[in-house]
Amino acid sequence: MDINVYKVISEKMSSMSKSQLKVAQFILKNPNHVPFHNVGELARLANVSDATIVRFATFLGFSGYPEFQRHIQTSVQQQLSTAERLKLSNKLYGENDQEISQIFKEDIGNIQLTMENLDAKSFHQAVEYLLKAKKVYIVANRSAAALGMFMHYYLNMILDHVEILESMKENADRLYDLQNDDLVVGISYSRYTKNTVDVFSYAKEKGSMTIALTDNLLSPLIQHADVSLTSTSQMPTFIDSFVAPLSLINALIIYTGKEKKDGFDQKLNSLEDVWDRFNVFYKD
Repeated sequence: MDINVYKVISEKMSSMSKSQLKVAQFILKNPNHVPFHNVGELARLANVSDATIVRFATFLGFSGYPEFQRHIQTSVQQQLSTAERLKLSNKLYGENDQEISQIFKEDIGNIQLTMENLDAKSFHQAVEYLLKAKKVYIVANRSAAALGMFMHYYLNMILDHVEILESMKENADRLYDLQNDDLVVGISYSRYTKNTVDVFSYAKEKGSMTIALTDNLLSPLIQHADVSLTSTSQMPTFIDSFVAPLSLINALIIYTGKEKKDGFDQKLNSLEDVWDRFNVFYKD
C-alpha cells in the first residue's frame, strides 16, 4: 500500500519532540532531495544525531529508515494536495516578520542547491540541442506555463522557430510532423501535469530530441529525456516556488544567446528598429 510520507509527517507534527520537529521541517522544506540521502547525510543536514533519524522513521510507523526511504521516494511523485499544503504552511509559517524573511531565505537556498547540483555537461548539451534544432517546441502547463512563456519569449528572439504548446486539444495537430532534428522541451514540477508527460513521451517516441526541466530524478519526464536539468521548486506551502527554475532558464537563455553566431546581432538590431517604429517602450 502506498503511504504519503509527507501527509503522515504533517499529521503527526503536533506530537513530535523538538529534535523530531527539526527533522520534519527539514524534510518538508526539502522534499525532492531527502529520498537520495542515507541516515548519516540526513542527520547532518537536519543537524540531529543518526539515532534521531532512525527513531523518527519508527515514530512515523515504519520498521526503520530503509522502509521510510522507499515510501518517501513514492511520495515525491504523489505530493500533497493543494489544500493539504495550505494546512502545512500554516503550521510552518507564523505571522511575524521573521517568517516573511524565512520565505526569501528558502528561495535563496533553492537557488544555491540548484547551482550546486547542476550537471554542467548536461547544461551545455541542452544549449547545443537548442542551437542545432530545426524547430523548438516548449511544453508547459498550469503554473509551469509561466516558465514556458518566459522561455519562449526570449528564445524566440534568438532562434528561428520556437513554439509553446499548452492545451493539446488546440495544439495537437502541430506535432504530427515531428522530426528527429526537432527539439521538445518539457517543463513540469511536482505535482506533475499529465498532459506535459504525455506530450513529452510522444516526442520521444517520434525520435525528436528532448530536454526535461524538472525537479528531481524521480520525475516522470526523466525516462523520456535525452537531457535532464533539475532545479528545486518546492517550499512547504500551497504554491510552487519557481525562483530556482527561472534562474536555470535564465542561464540557458543567456548561454544560448552567447553561443548563437549567425545573424543574432542583426536580428536584435532589426527588432530595435521595429520597437522604435511602434513606440513599444515608454520614453519620457
